[in-house]
Amino acid sequence: MSADYHVEPADWKADRDALRAIRDVVFIQEQNVPIEEEWDDLDPDCQHVLARAADGTPIGTGRLTPQRTIGRMAVLADWRGRNVGAAMLQALIDRARALGWTRVSLHAQVHAIGFYERHGFQAEGEPFMEAGIEHRTMHRDLEPLEAAPGERGATVERPAYRLLQTETCSDVVESVLQLLADARHAFVVHHRDLAPGVLDHDEVLTAVRKLATSGRGADVRMLLADPAQALRDDHRLIPLVQRLPSTLHLRQPLEDEDRAYPSAFFANDNGGYLMLPQVGRFDGRGATFNLGTSHQLIAYFDEVWQRAAPATALRSLEL
Repeated sequence: MSADYHVEPADWKADRDALRAIRDVVFIQEQNVPIEEEWDDLDPDCQHVLARAADGTPIGTGRLTPQRTIGRMAVLADWRGRNVGAAMLQALIDRARALGWTRVSLHAQVHAIGFYERHGFQAEGEPFMEAGIEHRTMHRDLEPLEAAPGERGATVERPAYRLLQTETCSDVVESVLQLLADARHAFVVHHRDLAPGVLDHDEVLTAVRKLATSGRGADVRMLLADPAQALRDDHRLIPLVQRLPSTLHLRQPLEDEDRAYPSAFFANDNGGYLMLPQVGRFDGRGATFNLGTSHQLIAYFDEVWQRAAPATALRSLEL
């Protein structure tokens, strides 16, 4: 995933202004869609996603309706061509699969048919006009959720979908505990200084230890830009890392771009994640189950991990 943006679940009541602002620019201003056709009665009952830049600025949106359709896909002009739409579409597809749906459909603007075909959608029927723009109906049959490698044929237990919203340190602790409880094998943390107040919380330390010693391919990895600060703070996670060097790993980003990453996130291997747009603040959003965003965050984490070095400032650790 690009470090420049992330996709998160959105709540119509809480995020209405952000969702409407994007759609107003893209549909009403750019495409001249009549206001009365853009705004309908479905929004409060839909599941929405919101793409945000690294600083939290809303840049894209889409929705999944109770009628099992995907719609209102919109990305601000400056962010087009950077896979934001693809990330949002995947998040909506994953949500539909989590709901047990076997098919989703959409009305694609004719110029966007190729985009949707690349994501498994098939066109059907003749073109038609909607809001003064030529469209075609498209659909995609949805595959069952897959097991992880090594678990083929097994029943995959997925967490119930729940939006995670945090404002305080206690909120973050609660969300991280949920993500650790839902993890099957792996958990990653990208945080500048090991999230003091969270990763050194008694219950979180216990949960990390439980996962790291679960004996089933457990793998807990953490990226921190300032290991020296963790030492100065006598962070309580450090002795645990020292005792479990084979399953609990710390690395330090080396490249300036990686070290300057302004956000923090936690993610597990079961579709759950929590994103804190600004390191040092507890305001965050995530979900217990959103495979698209979770996979994107882990993919970005893996990219940085490969470029990072063992946290040698923690010299007492065999890293």
